[in-house]
Amino acid sequence: MIAKLKEMYGSGVEPLTYAGQNYMVVDRSLIPEILQVLHNEEQFDYCVDITAVHYPAREKQFDIVWVLYSFARNQRIRVKTQIPDGESVASSVPLWAGANWLEREVYDMFGIKFDGHPDLKRILLPEGWKGFPLRKDYGILQQDSEWVQINLGIESGQ
Repeated sequence: MIAKLKEMYGSGVEPLTYAGQNYMVVDRSLIPEILQVLHNEEQFDYCVDITAVHYPAREKQFDIVWVLYSFARNQRIRVKTQIPDGESVASSVPLWAGANWLEREVYDMFGIKFDGHPDLKRILLPEGWKGFPLRKDYGILQQDSEWVQINLGIESGQ
């Protein structure tokens, strides 16, 4: 399957295996099409997770990872792309309704936007929260002291 995708998309798809698990690194521009092919043609009918990893020293600071599962194949695959800070990727909510909350979590924790998402807003933190806690440049002791003071009426415990 991955060889077929590599043949179709050339250098835009890099098939890899790590610890016996298949994954592919995909050019950001191909993400919507690749995910659609995996969903519609390859029967990956369940989006297990969407997450990100922050590498602040890289030009393309973020990896975005989709973990997909096919019940028909009893197979899991990971799809990864890289984007620079401030860039966005297409939402996968039209393919997997459950991606809604997963994309909101990535937005909430990393600040990555998903184009076409039906309601992209924070899911874990309050709307007024400043910053994105899973970015490596968000200090471990950093706390939104202003929010805590205004909304809880106390000083931050940090």
